[in-house]
Amino acid sequence: MNINLNQLSNAVRFLSIDAVQKANSGHPGMPMGMADVATVLFKYHLRFNPKNPSWINRDRFILSAGHGSMLLYSLLYLTGYKSVSIEDIKNFRQLNSICAGHPEYKKGTGIETTTGPLGQGLGNGVGMAIAEEIYRKKFGSNIINNKTYVIASDGDLMEGISHEAMSLAGHLKLKNLIVFFDNNRISIDGSTSLSVSDNYKKRFESYGWNFIDINGHKEKQITKAISKASKSNKPTIISCKTVIGFGSPNKSGKASSHGSPLGDEEIKLVRKKLKWNNKPFEIPKEVLDEWRRIGNKGEGLEKKWQETLDKKNSKIKRELEKNYSNSESRDLESLIEKEKTKYFDSKPSLATRQCSMASIESISTLLPQLIGGSADLSGSNNTKTNNSKIINSKNFNGNYIHYGVREHGMSAIMNGMALYGGLIPYGGTFLIFSDYSKPSIRLSALMGLKVIYIFSHDSIGLGEDGPTHQPIEQLTGLRAIPNLNVFRPADINETLECWEIALKSNGTPSAIALSRQKVPYINPKNTKENKCEKGAYIVNITSHESKVTLVASGTEVELALKIQEILKQNNIHSKVVSMPCIELFDKQPENFRKDIIDEDSLIVTLEAGSIVSWQKFVKNKGINIGIDKFGKSAPYKDVYNHFGLSEEKIANLIQKKLRE
Repeated sequence: MNINLNQLSNAVRFLSIDAVQKANSGHPGMPMGMADVATVLFKYHLRFNPKNPSWINRDRFILSAGHGSMLLYSLLYLTGYKSVSIEDIKNFRQLNSICAGHPEYKKGTGIETTTGPLGQGLGNGVGMAIAEEIYRKKFGSNIINNKTYVIASDGDLMEGISHEAMSLAGHLKLKNLIVFFDNNRISIDGSTSLSVSDNYKKRFESYGWNFIDINGHKEKQITKAISKASKSNKPTIISCKTVIGFGSPNKSGKASSHGSPLGDEEIKLVRKKLKWNNKPFEIPKEVLDEWRRIGNKGEGLEKKWQETLDKKNSKIKRELEKNYSNSESRDLESLIEKEKTKYFDSKPSLATRQCSMASIESISTLLPQLIGGSADLSGSNNTKTNNSKIINSKNFNGNYIHYGVREHGMSAIMNGMALYGGLIPYGGTFLIFSDYSKPSIRLSALMGLKVIYIFSHDSIGLGEDGPTHQPIEQLTGLRAIPNLNVFRPADINETLECWEIALKSNGTPSAIALSRQKVPYINPKNTKENKCEKGAYIVNITSHESKVTLVASGTEVELALKIQEILKQNNIHSKVVSMPCIELFDKQPENFRKDIIDEDSLIVTLEAGSIVSWQKFVKNKGINIGIDKFGKSAPYKDVYNHFGLSEEKIANLIQKKLRE
């Protein structure tokens, strides 16, 4: 029996319809509308292997319009991925089902990224396409030549991140990036004409993209557009005119099919109209067999690719495998130890942003997979080093990207590079602009990606740029994100150690907050041990019978040491604790935490920002010293003094507290 496109597409439609109806929750309209486009893509063009979802040279398929998640789950089940069973689909949106309300990244499942917050998948796709270009340049076009396909909705293209990501993609001429725009003209509020009157063709062509307009329900138009896009020398967006809720007599083309189940009566009418005489979740054997044949083609494609790889010399094979492993751990430890010894001997006074640059310069000699960048602040973030080679449209044989003023796009793109595999992205901006990056940082943490965010100008210490640029609540906001390590190192030694931890943290992204102003070298001893690994350590103690425990991060560790000296002159003994990472400290055993922060002493926390992160460490008699109001424009020492962050004022406050 010859199975046609309609029968294959209808299998996708009805799995989606039935799953949403059973869950009594979800978005059936988009899968119904885009089923034809997705079916043509999977049947004729997409290179994938359900038996090995992690095949390096597979095409990446991203459902940026994550609300239509049942489209993806249906395709994975039908093509034979072990990750999604018919029972999983029946449990759509139920506790612990892989078929979550929006796609959630799980390595080796066919779900390439977590999507739902609109525009994010589109940004990830740009990152994956950049990663492919880097790998193709490194290993050759007969080893790496995959494409990245993205399905995006009108909502994806309304979000500002779409401009950031697509503008950079056009600038870099990412020819293996193909985006399907589900141009159904419907959003949750109703017709998109309520809020959008963009000339899409002019918009995307101005970015340097191809723009192809098709009927998203015509097989020949769909496949012709994909073939044309595949041969292009720049990225392509295919505008697919589709009918949301395709096949529904009363809800097709309407917002009512967007975010709610169709209802039992309407589903009966859809079954009748599309001639689908099967029970819920039932796929005719001949249709399922054809879908499985589509999936099985990938095994042969990968086998042929493997034969090509096997003909390459062993050095290329080893290097490719090395990029996808974490084999440099011991070498990294040795490198960090060597660097720490060097700086212990010289004890330099440096801004921690300079310390980070020195760290990157050393580490990049060991890790070629480290790909850096900055949102137009390379000289301020100190993310660009003497080892940085610029990536551009004519040469991807580099390790540094000029992202332009695109913080949100940069962060989503870095997630995409990390998801592609084998690359470790880091990117910089000012800490105040982490607000622009927050949605992408949150997704880095949710997916457990090794992405490293460099945030310089970490406090009022940036001085004259004033309150618009002086972060107050940003560290607290970042620390509130689960599974994100937020580091604020105090000197070159701690910066090296924080970088080492970030590079070893395989399931956790990192944010490293760095100072504009110089800080002295604070460590009295040079040890092989990475003291930052436990989140906090004792820097100096004047007596084991100390009455005060000063806990600080970053530049305020220097301040704590100065306060300690004044207290000592007044016969008050104290302990100074550096806490570069609260998250790591909180994970330590209770006895370690009590040894570091002596609850019998007066606990004083110091950080030039919001005190919210530190309140849990202070008992009834303790003091949180920080800033809970916006900053001032002035030289940084004057700003510190204005907010009472001087050693004399704080020492006096402590002595007064002790007398109470």
